[in-house]
Amino acid sequence: MKVYQEKTVKYSEQYNKINKRYNSISLLRLLSVFLFLFFMYNYIKTDETLNVISAFLSFVGFIFLMRIHSRLSFQKLMTNSLLKINNNEISYLKREKIPFENGIEFNDFHHPYAYDLDIFGEHSLFQNLNRTATFIGKKTLANQLLITNSNVEILENQEAVNELKSKINWRQEFLALAMISNDSKDSYNSIIHWNSFKNNTLPKALVILSIALPTLFFGVLAAYFITSKTILLSYLTYIFIANMIVLGKAVKRIQSEIAQADNVDKIIKQYSLLVQKIEIEKFESKKLIDLQKELISKNTTASLHLKQLSELFSRMDTISNLFTATLFNGTFLFNVHVLKALLKWKESHSQDLEKWISIIGEFEALSSLANLAYNNPEFVFPEINSEYKIGFSNLGHPLLNPATRVGNDTHFYPESFMILTGSNMSGKSTFLRSLGVNMVLGGIGSVVCASKANIHPLQVLVSMRLSDSLSDSESYFFAEIKRLKQIMNALEEQPAFVLLDEILRGTNSDDKRNGTIEVVKKIIAKKAIGAIATHDIEVCLTTNEYPEILTNQCFEVEIQNNELHFDYKLRNGICKNKSATFLMQKMGVI
Repeated sequence: MKVYQEKTVKYSEQYNKINKRYNSISLLRLLSVFLFLFFMYNYIKTDETLNVISAFLSFVGFIFLMRIHSRLSFQKLMTNSLLKINNNEISYLKREKIPFENGIEFNDFHHPYAYDLDIFGEHSLFQNLNRTATFIGKKTLANQLLITNSNVEILENQEAVNELKSKINWRQEFLALAMISNDSKDSYNSIIHWNSFKNNTLPKALVILSIALPTLFFGVLAAYFITSKTILLSYLTYIFIANMIVLGKAVKRIQSEIAQADNVDKIIKQYSLLVQKIEIEKFESKKLIDLQKELISKNTTASLHLKQLSELFSRMDTISNLFTATLFNGTFLFNVHVLKALLKWKESHSQDLEKWISIIGEFEALSSLANLAYNNPEFVFPEINSEYKIGFSNLGHPLLNPATRVGNDTHFYPESFMILTGSNMSGKSTFLRSLGVNMVLGGIGSVVCASKANIHPLQVLVSMRLSDSLSDSESYFFAEIKRLKQIMNALEEQPAFVLLDEILRGTNSDDKRNGTIEVVKKIIAKKAIGAIATHDIEVCLTTNEYPEILTNQCFEVEIQNNELHFDYKLRNGICKNKSATFLMQKMGVI
């Protein structure tokens, strides 16, 4: 937190300095306009050449001040974003609030673990990880949290995250650039829609006329200045009208190209700055270098190509200005030439555009994981194996307050499946979620909340917190049966890491116990690794039939000074203490 506090002080001072210069330049710019008007007025009155020169110098000064003003405006936005980034981190680490988007739109109730493990939504894993500001960054991070990568990809991600972890200045500047882009899902979809529209040809007659008519116009205009024949002005008028007719024929095509493209030029310009930020940085990890190499196309950097595209969209916007569109198109068919350049750009780079944008998303997602590692130096990268071994030392849930978080040692070898018992509030569900969330993090190349970890990355399958699906007219019980069926089907294809929490709650105790035992037998027969939490002691006796596969673990509760005491420590064996009767007696229920 100290680093963030120091940066907050630094950027606050920078912002104040920039803001003062910005305000001063604004005043000087206004003054230059006033002087220009003043000298022009004096020239009209006195006809003195000195006033014209002074007016010209005032105008030049205005242009110069505009450039400085524009640069300071960008610096102001960047510094303010950097200040916000560090203030957000301080608020987050103080646990005052989570000032990041929660990704609720990516939640999928049918996903094997997204809802059960609180991957998306308020106070979710995504919200705690999320340090993205573009839609593609948010989407890439969300997609990563829903899959398990191959061992090779995980190791490459670990190396990349570890490198970005130390590049805090670069990460924050990259995020600041993304923040000021004001990117959105609609903007992203507009760009993808434009890029996917593949009709890049124009009628030959239109192409010929776009060259011939402007050439003719300026030829006649030059002839008029040379000869001063007024009849040539009539010809210019006819050519001007002809140009507007040609434009009218092309308007529909122009509108189809820029449909839903509001502010796209600004978004693409920010994309170019983000890409440039990647291009000029020196990386050492394989994944980051490989991504960087993909930003070279036809011996030119992607940032330059994106800048060109931004400028083309910006020029095309002139068609919405009646005066500018009439003047520019009536003389030399400006928007038709921009359309030709836009189509030529698309023909050359449409296959690369989506890839370049996706690389921005990759860097934002990896930066988010790097931020987790930076904020939690006690977290570790798990060792990766292919031997179905999974073990953690001092395992905890990464979203719990580190001041009160209790870690546990656990492993799934040689026994591969755990039957977990314990009273309510003893920590069973939190422990299962800790296992699930850390397996998800480990499976994408992130650090995990443990002092040591060794995992075989497996698909995670969970039945912990289903809800009644009113839209599908399903009861909780039927939804749970469907989830168990989903788990069994997935296990038919390959072994997985399975977490079950008090299953079959919607039936009677005998049915529940017998059903739970049969579920345990079936999933271990399919080579599943994982744990099931239960209150049925009889389920624990299944361990006697499969001593090499099943193990009993528990969370105990103690009564100290007539109060329940939970230490949240995992123990071997079956839970013996019962807290429900004591608690009901204490509260006068029974």
